[in-house]
Amino acid sequence: MSDHPKPFQRLLLTGAAGGLGRVLRPHLGQWAEVVRLSDLDGLGQAGPGEEIVHADLADRGAMLRLLDGVDAVLHFGGISVEAGWNAILQANIVGVHHLYEAAHAAGVRRVVFASSNHAIGFHPTTTQLDADSPTRPDGLYGVSKCFGEQLARFYYDRFGLETVCLRIGSAFPQPATRRMMVTYLHYEDLIELIRCSLFAPRVGHTIAYGMSDNDALWWNNSKAAHLGYRPRHSSRVHAHLFPDSAAYPAADDRASQYQGGPFVSTGPFYD
Repeated sequence: MSDHPKPFQRLLLTGAAGGLGRVLRPHLGQWAEVVRLSDLDGLGQAGPGEEIVHADLADRGAMLRLLDGVDAVLHFGGISVEAGWNAILQANIVGVHHLYEAAHAAGVRRVVFASSNHAIGFHPTTTQLDADSPTRPDGLYGVSKCFGEQLARFYYDRFGLETVCLRIGSAFPQPATRRMMVTYLHYEDLIELIRCSLFAPRVGHTIAYGMSDNDALWWNNSKAAHLGYRPRHSSRVHAHLFPDSAAYPAADDRASQYQGGPFVSTGPFYD
């Protein structure tokens, strides 16, 4: 044990083998004496200060065991793309309920919930949103994120379990499409947003949009100002990749008329 204890004794990251889980994993040890990593598989060997626990979100007993002794949770587990109803139901709806049930039972202080911009994907690109804008999911995946946000609200109102719901935009090394020039979230800004979400004195039930300091603005984070998040990066450094970005959205392209982009036309997938 360090002579200067870290803020958390045990921090849990679910979905640790996923794309963003792999980005976050190397950074979490600075905040916790023990980082518990969970996924179905693909986690490799535990490093210093790490614990690996394979668990299925849909398994209530496994989730109760997973949350035992945990102070705070970064919930990045579940399905992160549009999929069939049964898969979404088990991983993203039943699973998130099990997570909150177990977190409450374990006395967890705070959850950072990886929500998604697809919870509001059917808003037009001409509309600027804030935390109080109504949800308009663009698929079953988006519906599951709306459920998670509302479940988090219930657990705060009923039990005082605080959550920051991050409506993550497009977290990639660089924008891959013109749409991502608006929704881009640099990895370093993602890590900073998570740090702010963990350490802000009180967050209650906060909805924050996960974006860098991009020039075009669909989302307004003023109602999450208490987090203290100040992005340091911007998609503007990648503007040369999309010289016609000023023409976005195209009036005749459904995917560019709505904030969810191609998700508004993906699926539904039937089981």
